[in-house]
Amino acid sequence: MLNTQPKAKIFACTQSKFLGEHIAKAFGVNLGNVITSTYSDGEFQPSFEESIRGARVFLIGSTNPSSENLMELLLMLDAAKRASARHITAVIPYFGWARQDRKDKPRVPIAAKLIAKMLETAGATRIITMDLHADQIQGFFEKPVDHLFASTIFLPYLKKLNLNNLTIASPDMGGSKRAYAYSKALESDVVICYKQREKANVISHMELIGDVTGKNVILVDDMVDTAGTLTKAADVMVERGALSVRAICTHPILSGNAYEKINNSKLEELIVTDSIPLSQKSDKIRVLTCADLFASVMIKVHENESISSKFLM
Repeated sequence: MLNTQPKAKIFACTQSKFLGEHIAKAFGVNLGNVITSTYSDGEFQPSFEESIRGARVFLIGSTNPSSENLMELLLMLDAAKRASARHITAVIPYFGWARQDRKDKPRVPIAAKLIAKMLETAGATRIITMDLHADQIQGFFEKPVDHLFASTIFLPYLKKLNLNNLTIASPDMGGSKRAYAYSKALESDVVICYKQREKANVISHMELIGDVTGKNVILVDDMVDTAGTLTKAADVMVERGALSVRAICTHPILSGNAYEKINNSKLEELIVTDSIPLSQKSDKIRVLTCADLFASVMIKVHENESISSKFLM
């Protein structure tokens, strides 16, 4: 009897190649060969240098700006579709443009919805991603979405710290659900930061809802961009009597002078995943890999097994 199970092949976009190599190793295959040709004006063309006909193809690529990262993933999806891959799974450790998930004022796009439709049109038959900025983004897709949680990576690390008087904190009201989930798992208290912005990435005022006196605080967020919110929150908490302040943020965007802010802040440690490669090194930043998490889920997807055990939140 013929084996109808398609062969699994894994490829990575340029900026996610290092992570892709680790995922492929954990999966048990070699990372597939892709070459990218670039024209003098900056236009580029990815090319699969091996047959993928009838295969289950996993394409790994975070879509954080610049937009070339998204464009490369779209081109690879289209190439896989035209090369007759049987299944094409877009593995997106960080789903970029997710902060534009609704119309928060007139005459603006819903970029997250647009990106979802672009990925499907390009050829994605399934999406695997981690810690979306908003859970409802899953509903923007008509294809299956496996939404993983980095809590499966962070919680074991936090428990090993053996911190007394632990308190989980959310840097804003929108992250309160995530903070409560962590507090339940760690059996700790919760505090919330209330912030007001002058404009995007600029905080005009911050207040703390809850008591952090004599506490070891863990700030929890899905991403860190300019690090303005985290460093401001850490300063406020230390001023209010916190013994120490750490932060866990799944996606280290770290734009602008974020590294300088973190190094000069009262943060004890910033713990992130490798969903986005760091552009600089910092003694205050610890990176935990998400390669094993993605590889284990990809194996279960390939073998049509349940992945419910991977959801802790």
